[in-house]
Amino acid sequence: MHSLQIEIKQLTSVPGFELPRYQSDGASGMDLRACVKEAITLAPGRVAGETCGIAIAVPTGYKAQVRPRSGLTLNQQVTVLNTPGTVDSDYRGEITVILANLGVSPFVITPGMRIAQLVVAPVVRVDWVQAESLPRTVRSVGGFGSTGTE
Repeated sequence: MHSLQIEIKQLTSVPGFELPRYQSDGASGMDLRACVKEAITLAPGRVAGETCGIAIAVPTGYKAQVRPRSGLTLNQQVTVLNTPGTVDSDYRGEITVILANLGVSPFVITPGMRIAQLVVAPVVRVDWVQAESLPRTVRSVGGFGSTGTE
């Protein structure tokens, strides 16, 4: 397994604060925690930006992606709205998670709650080559369900 060192700066002194960490040996994402001093409620149908109390220095050639936690999405209908949120290598501000409550019940965000996950991945840069036509494929221009559901 490849390891990469990334500088991280703690921006808060909230009691119980924890840096992001992997929850299992096979996890690809580290859990991000809500950096709130007291519980806040996210009403059904509402969106809120929740800070995580950290800034990171992603190396050039990499990105960090903020993604939903599957358990929150399935069990509470709370998700990350701009999935995946991207932290570019030249961004040094605080990581904020845009949470959306898609459910019918209010959702309470407590201090230190694991609200999202952070996945670090390599970036591929593209050099466009303008073409008059594109190579043919079996699928061609079919999209939006053109390959079926079974």
